[in-house]
Amino acid sequence: MGYTTRDLDKIVGLKSWSKNKKICELLRIDCDMYANMGIDSTKTEKKIAQKTSKKIYRLIKTLNPSMGSDLLKAMDQEYA
Repeated sequence: MGYTTRDLDKIVGLKSWSKNKKICELLRIDCDMYANMGIDSTKTEKKIAQKTSKKIYRLIKTLNPSMGSDLLKAMDQEYA
């Protein structure tokens, strides 16, 4: 089954998955989202991707506070 950005909360809530598996799937979704962007992507689509990434990183922070904080800091520095 291929999870998408609509399944973020569902992934975090899965009891049968380890924290690492959840983090890997969240990062795969994040990566896939950016891999599907191109030069024809609109500013709106890019903003939505940034907001979704921030949500993903916040969810990762609930699973691994150190990693989530580092990802959020890096994102804030990149878009500052």
